[in-house]
Amino acid sequence: MSTISANSAADNRTIRKGPIIAALLIGAFVALLNQTLMNVALPKMMEDLGILANTAQWLTTGFMLVNGVLIPVSAYLVEKFTTRQLFTTAMVLFSIGTLVCAVGTGFEMIMVGRVVQAVGAGILMPLMNIVFLRIFPIEERGKAMGLMAVAMVFAPAVGPTLSGWVVQNYSWRVLFYIVLPLAIFATLLGMKSMQNVGTLTSPKLDKTGLVFSTLGFGGLLYGFSDAGTDGWGSTTVISCLVLGALALILFVWRELKAKNPLLEFRIFRYNMFTLTTVINIVVTMAMYAGMILLPIYLQTIRGFTPMESGLMLLPGAILMGIMSPITGMIFDKIGARWLAVIGLAITTVTTWEFSRITDSTTYTHLILTYTARMFGMSMLMMPIVTAGLNQLPQRLSSHGTAMSNTLRTVGGALGMALFVSLMTNKTSSIVKDAVMSGAVAQTDQAAMGKLTQEATITGITHAFNVATWVTVVALVLAFFIKKTSPQADFIEQTEENAAAPQLAKSPQA
Repeated sequence: MSTISANSAADNRTIRKGPIIAALLIGAFVALLNQTLMNVALPKMMEDLGILANTAQWLTTGFMLVNGVLIPVSAYLVEKFTTRQLFTTAMVLFSIGTLVCAVGTGFEMIMVGRVVQAVGAGILMPLMNIVFLRIFPIEERGKAMGLMAVAMVFAPAVGPTLSGWVVQNYSWRVLFYIVLPLAIFATLLGMKSMQNVGTLTSPKLDKTGLVFSTLGFGGLLYGFSDAGTDGWGSTTVISCLVLGALALILFVWRELKAKNPLLEFRIFRYNMFTLTTVINIVVTMAMYAGMILLPIYLQTIRGFTPMESGLMLLPGAILMGIMSPITGMIFDKIGARWLAVIGLAITTVTTWEFSRITDSTTYTHLILTYTARMFGMSMLMMPIVTAGLNQLPQRLSSHGTAMSNTLRTVGGALGMALFVSLMTNKTSSIVKDAVMSGAVAQTDQAAMGKLTQEATITGITHAFNVATWVTVVALVLAFFIKKTSPQADFIEQTEENAAAPQLAKSPQA
């Protein structure tokens, strides 16, 4: 009881936002930077550690899995522990994991480090969302979420360029030594300046729900990720997706019945939250199309170095980083609808432009198109998420954040798997048809190489074509976004109404 009172008292004091924001942004930047540094470094790590691609991909897939499984628990953690405890724990774990990865002697040790890092990042990212929603009034939330987007956008985009430069000139271990001091600095800053935000309610952990959630989201995330490499017909992919879907159905059923749900599914009664969540998933899928297909095109087809392909993504990242706070301020004035409509219109046109690339498309054209695409994206992610979360009562903001982040993670994994499989299936189908028809002899290596290259470009443009239509769906939905403010708590009202007949039946004193 004393903890709750102390916590409420902390809420009544003036919260010093600056140091809290700084600690959270640096922590989030480091966590996200660490995620994208790995993608470019994997081939070199495979060579040094003597492992194959399907083993090496666990260093990124495993990180994403642990992250995705932890996000649904974030609503419980925020109500059970103080902001300071959670932030310090997350950053200490992340720092320890980074050190283990840096000094790791073999794949197993580095994998352990990645899992420890992922636990830290899985606590930190939802915590940042929830704290920002709590310390800023509704009329300033756009600006706040725009600041947050700087870390969430800039880090993943700087990652490949930095990683390409390090891997070309130094050992891949240097990547972890770059991340480690930043992580330690964020930890110390947070320990000094982090204040507790919100009220503790000491909820009970729904252990059965946690098992279903882990199996459900874990199964789906792994199934979608593996489908990108092994194809949708793989036994592992099918069994993971079936297990994930069944566990998720049981999880939803369990949470709708539970008194203290791990993840509150009844928040989908709020129409604007539901609409913006659907748009968010679709936009994330489209974003991953560009992030995964362009490096394949640049490095495999055009022969650019990892650093050159990373540099192509950099101007767009910088522009998005600059635009995010500006977009946030515009959102506070006019709401999300027109930002989303304009942003999605730009994203649709630029995605379609990528569906027309050839083996002679200039580097300048690619940079300009990608930068324009990122400009469009800068108007989307945070305004759409914030518009949905603004409709939820304060009590449900942690559940809304957890739900939004979980589904975005699943959407990202689905997007990766979908667009990679669209590309690979189209490529192999063209090669197979050419060989079967006798147009190219399998023994003619030069002709087969040229055919494979042309087929891969067709596969990439085909995937971008589908991504264009996916973006069009989001564009149509964006016209229905409305400006919202926190609504009445439907869930508490429903529970009170359900309890009322029982009270009426109880005998009078």
